[in-house]
Amino acid sequence: MPEWQLASLPEHCLSSRSTRKMLGSCLLFNRRHLAQVFACCQHLLGRDYFSLRTNFCALTELRTRWISTYRKVAPAFTRALAFGEKIAIIDQRGEHTYNDLYTRSLCLSQKICKALGNSDGDLKGERISFLCPNDASYVTAQWATWMSGGIAVPLYRKHPVSELEYFIQDSQSTLLLAEQEYEEKVTPTAEKLGVPVLSLPQSGKWDVTTDGSLGDASCPISEWENRGAMIIYTSGTTGRPKGVLSTHQNVHAMITGLVEKWAWTSDDVILHVLPLHHVHGVVNKLLCPLWVGATCIMLPEFSAQMVWEALLNLQAPRVNIFMAVPTIYSKLIEYYDKHFSQPLVQDFILAVCQDHIRLMVSGSSALPVPVLQRWKSLTGHILLERYGMTEIGMALSNPLHGPRVPGSVGTPLPGVKVRIATGSWTEDGSAYCIHAEGDETGTTVTPGLDAKEGELFVKGPAVFQEYWNRPAETKEAFTPDGWFKTGDTVVYSEGTYWIRGRTSVDIIKSGGYKISALEVERHLLAHPSIADVAVIGAPDIVWGQKVSAVVELHKGQELSLQDLKKWARETMPSYTIPSELLLVEEIPRNQMGKVDKKQLLRQFYSAL
Repeated sequence: MPEWQLASLPEHCLSSRSTRKMLGSCLLFNRRHLAQVFACCQHLLGRDYFSLRTNFCALTELRTRWISTYRKVAPAFTRALAFGEKIAIIDQRGEHTYNDLYTRSLCLSQKICKALGNSDGDLKGERISFLCPNDASYVTAQWATWMSGGIAVPLYRKHPVSELEYFIQDSQSTLLLAEQEYEEKVTPTAEKLGVPVLSLPQSGKWDVTTDGSLGDASCPISEWENRGAMIIYTSGTTGRPKGVLSTHQNVHAMITGLVEKWAWTSDDVILHVLPLHHVHGVVNKLLCPLWVGATCIMLPEFSAQMVWEALLNLQAPRVNIFMAVPTIYSKLIEYYDKHFSQPLVQDFILAVCQDHIRLMVSGSSALPVPVLQRWKSLTGHILLERYGMTEIGMALSNPLHGPRVPGSVGTPLPGVKVRIATGSWTEDGSAYCIHAEGDETGTTVTPGLDAKEGELFVKGPAVFQEYWNRPAETKEAFTPDGWFKTGDTVVYSEGTYWIRGRTSVDIIKSGGYKISALEVERHLLAHPSIADVAVIGAPDIVWGQKVSAVVELHKGQELSLQDLKKWARETMPSYTIPSELLLVEEIPRNQMGKVDKKQLLRQFYSAL
């Protein structure tokens, strides 16, 4: 048995009564279970396990070797066999065990290599694009790409063909994997680009016995650390999407940091409703549970009714973790108000959520405080807010246990270093002012600069390798001493970090003031007539920029600029109050709940 399999085996094979204290997750003092572990891990221990199984002193050596194995960089599929017949994925077509996923992926990896004429089973970083629904076929495509030594380039089924063509061409993909229902959509584009297409069966229709004999096949790759793992494209809300290349070391750091911070175990069951072409959906909601042997229930797409049904289902496996973007929480609240009006039903929902769900997380865009407060009243949960980017994974998080400050994003995750600074780099660093610097152990503030805004810089093993084929932009994205420039304006205050917004679009410079568009949005969302809002800085000859509010009203509501200003004077500084009100039927957001504010500026101020 390969060494990596030990890393997850204890949690999978032990009863719930076993004491688990190895790295916060597993160490057993039950002799029967201890014997089982030693029997399964004879290769790793390198000695006669029959004598070891009754020798509790050997636990120290076992723990040391387990830690070494846990820290070894390797993809999630290298842990799959340790979880065997445990259910990994539940989708619209059925249940899929860890063995199922591993075997299918190994079979597909052989087909990938054959399609590309590769005989040694190592593509050495060739890019493989794949288009799959939100189900087990996505995992199979991702793992098979990694087993083949390729770099995974996930595509999104709702992207227009022109966007898919851009991603395939920009990543220089040599093969396109397409689940059967998407073949027709992408085949013409693939033919145009000269990229072969390999068809994937639906998630419930794999048959490795007919698809090809695996024989003694195995993944030939053993060293993963510096290999490219995946290219995920930025959302493009501040420019043309860039391909973010993360290595397996980067992905490993993303996963293990969250597993530790949010205490993932094999007992967890997460409900997955997000797209699978962003870090939120790929790492936080899929690779983390697969890393620890948990179960992931995947819906084909978001449906408020289906989410509520899954959250309130009392039959095993019960969902105990849910993560989403703020827009989804708003839609769930809207559904609740329409369909759960009876007090007994509301009491039932509150009880189920409090008793059976251990963690609810919001991210990918700013969470309006009114949404957080309303969700707490419905479910008893204070949503855990965190901060991350495609380039860095997750960097900041409110605590799993302990007070969560509404509107803040907490403190650094394990392995992450952060810095708040202003100015620009010079050779001697004289024009560069550091306001605060911290890691998971704490933050040090420069005297006199407490609560002073600046740009957030991040360093750590999760930070990406490069922007694909963009060396100049990659160099520009880092300081000379290796800190990644996030482009976000933040502040450290009262023991936590606060995001003020993207420096390029969310910091409005008006009449000498620097105004956070996100802060203005948070205030305006408290207005009873406003359902959604996006604040932008419009060009102004006198003020430089003026505060403009693009507003979506609740149905049947009316609002004038005069009434809005009158209401805002009670709670907002005068210089932050919008000077223009633009009413729209719906705020345009992408699949991750983000607003393209540059597009809004072009839409409303194209003549300027």
